[in-house]
Amino acid sequence: MCGWSLDAFDFFVFVFCLKSISVEFHTDVKAVAQGIFLTLAFRPVGALVFGWLAEKYGRRPILMANVISFSVVEVASAFAPNLATLLALRALFGFAMGGEWGVGAALALETLPAKGRGFFSGLLQEGYALGYMLASVVFGYLFDRVGWRGMFLIGGAPALLALFISMRVEESPSWIAGKTPQRASVRQIWVAMRNYWPTLLFLVVLMTCMNAFSHGSQDLYPTFLQVQFGMSARAAGNIAIVMNLGALCGGIAFGMLSERIGRRRAIVLAAALALPVISIWAFSTTAALLAVGGFLMQFMVQGAWGVIPAHLNELAPSSVRAILPGFAYQVGNLLMSKMGPFQAGIAEAHGGDYAHVLAWTIGLVAVALILVASLGPEAHAKAM
Repeated sequence: MCGWSLDAFDFFVFVFCLKSISVEFHTDVKAVAQGIFLTLAFRPVGALVFGWLAEKYGRRPILMANVISFSVVEVASAFAPNLATLLALRALFGFAMGGEWGVGAALALETLPAKGRGFFSGLLQEGYALGYMLASVVFGYLFDRVGWRGMFLIGGAPALLALFISMRVEESPSWIAGKTPQRASVRQIWVAMRNYWPTLLFLVVLMTCMNAFSHGSQDLYPTFLQVQFGMSARAAGNIAIVMNLGALCGGIAFGMLSERIGRRRAIVLAAALALPVISIWAFSTTAALLAVGGFLMQFMVQGAWGVIPAHLNELAPSSVRAILPGFAYQVGNLLMSKMGPFQAGIAEAHGGDYAHVLAWTIGLVAVALILVASLGPEAHAKAM
């Protein structure tokens, strides 16, 4: 959870700084938002590389290397002299970020007991919301003092997590038990994934909808608050904090609920409940109501996401558990990597009207997610 939290923190530092970066580099938000696209686009590559290394050398050492990698790139971003350099660094950050979820989820879920896996899944996934909330706090209370470059320097702090992993975290019992001299060769992984392609295809489609659901409702929301309502960094940061409190509660609540009603039904329920929230989330006219809408929307969005770590790892065979779920996740990210620039481009073409763009995109995505999740397979409480 800590690794995913700090990974998300570093990702959302950039999201919060879109407007200020565009001002410094004399461009528009859409151009800077290409950094979101590049981060998401390179995550599948990182998922493959770090996932394969974790199958071959173990979850624990590769997770340490992963955390150090994205922390170093985050610090380097603070010294970018121009937008082109910054965008290249965001691509490298995406590569490093891509490996963390799959490796970290495999290590956690292979170590924790099957009973209560839904709760652990929600807790693990909502490390993402915690990271977003930490970025909200730093942005709201330090941005005016340190600027966007200082925000990236603060983003280097996760490197300290590698020290904690090396001292306190044990290797996955499942990986140790299955270790052989030929374990996780490239050929074995390719054969396993080839034989598993129908479920892999489903997981990619599911994660495409899931990533559209989260990134479509999160990435441009701070910009929406600043541009359409003229909010200060502190005001936008405070609303983002409330949003992520909703995300934390929703992820854990639906993760626990999935133990009783199943993974698919929990995802479908969360997506369906997001639909009536859209009006208050996108069209409220006061900060208080926008905060309420943000809380409810992220309760549902991250409620659906809270089920995902358990759902994907239960569907994956043990031989490729560190690589296949993470790869499917990040391919979904790749397919939705233009979501932020797409939304920003349409909003700016219509006089900065982010509200309508956010509303109709999330409405369509929620309906698509309901259909896909309801038709897919499930391996609820499968032994790992």
